[in-house]
Amino acid sequence: MVCRHLAVYDSRVCVLAQLCSSHGVVLLGPLPVGVTHSRGREKVQDEQERVLIERAQADPLEFAALYDKYADRIYNYIYQRTGNYSDAEDLTARTFLRAFTNLERYTFRGVPFSAWLYRIAHNAIANWYRDRHRHQVVSLDALVPYRKDEERPEDLTQAQEEHRSLLEAIRQLPVERQQLLILKFSEGLTNAQIAQAMGRTEGAIKSLHHRTLLALRQQLQRNTAS
Repeated sequence: MVCRHLAVYDSRVCVLAQLCSSHGVVLLGPLPVGVTHSRGREKVQDEQERVLIERAQADPLEFAALYDKYADRIYNYIYQRTGNYSDAEDLTARTFLRAFTNLERYTFRGVPFSAWLYRIAHNAIANWYRDRHRHQVVSLDALVPYRKDEERPEDLTQAQEEHRSLLEAIRQLPVERQQLLILKFSEGLTNAQIAQAMGRTEGAIKSLHHRTLLALRQQLQRNTAS
């Protein structure tokens, strides 16, 4: 079972990069953790992951290495979708159990193993909501953090107001679009990885991403005018 976290990301959190500049909210983020501009580095990482997968397929005890590598990321993603620590722990355990029991059928194609895990987690969450007839809740505090170390009080007040306005606008989006924002800017997944996680084509994700950003900007403008 994954230990309890507060689901608070550090300075590596990717946030909505330059998407709301028309609203005066310019949020910049680094590349996702472990991603560089060097294709050579990516190839090395792909090879390392392929080796981990093959070892786990040959020896079930080696699955622990994959669990250790991805457990926190999957837990944080599930927590943001459920908003409940206990349920997030349970669904994380179910996700890795399903991955473990189906690992023999997994084929590495150069796509990060995490994309497959996110897909399993996505389905587990959907079943969890359906079985309990729950209204889906998305925790967005980690997606849009605000700075608390502003030197001037007026800067802190403005940052808090921008943070509140952006969160309010995001919460008014459909759940599917909120999920895309989490995977894109909090989890740092590529469009191809998001497509696999959400069971869509990469083209559909690109289109949804574009529509989501337009909708978010329009919602911010409406909220500002009201």
